[in-house]
Amino acid sequence: MIVVNTDYITGKKLETLSLVKGSTVMSKHIGKDIMSGFKTIVGGEITAYKDMMDEAREIANKRMLEEAEKLNSDGIINVRYTTSAIMQGASEILVYGTAVKFIEE
Repeated sequence: MIVVNTDYITGKKLETLSLVKGSTVMSKHIGKDIMSGFKTIVGGEITAYKDMMDEAREIANKRMLEEAEKLNSDGIINVRYTTSAIMQGASEILVYGTAVKFIEE
């Protein structure tokens, strides 16, 4: 499956199928949350949260791909990611795009 953040796929004529999306809400356990709080005092990358967000993007992306596969799509165009804080230490990742089918010419 081809996944792009543009509104076209070079060399392909496309038929729009549907909006597809995937999301997840993730948090870290209290111990890592406290340790990350200390990190904000001295500065630097907070790896516990970076790892959490990497995992969340991977899960959300997988869910979007599964939704597109159910439509028998050949690709997803206009892919966008968004994130929001649900509460302290918990974030939602949403990924969405347009599932497309390739048209033979």
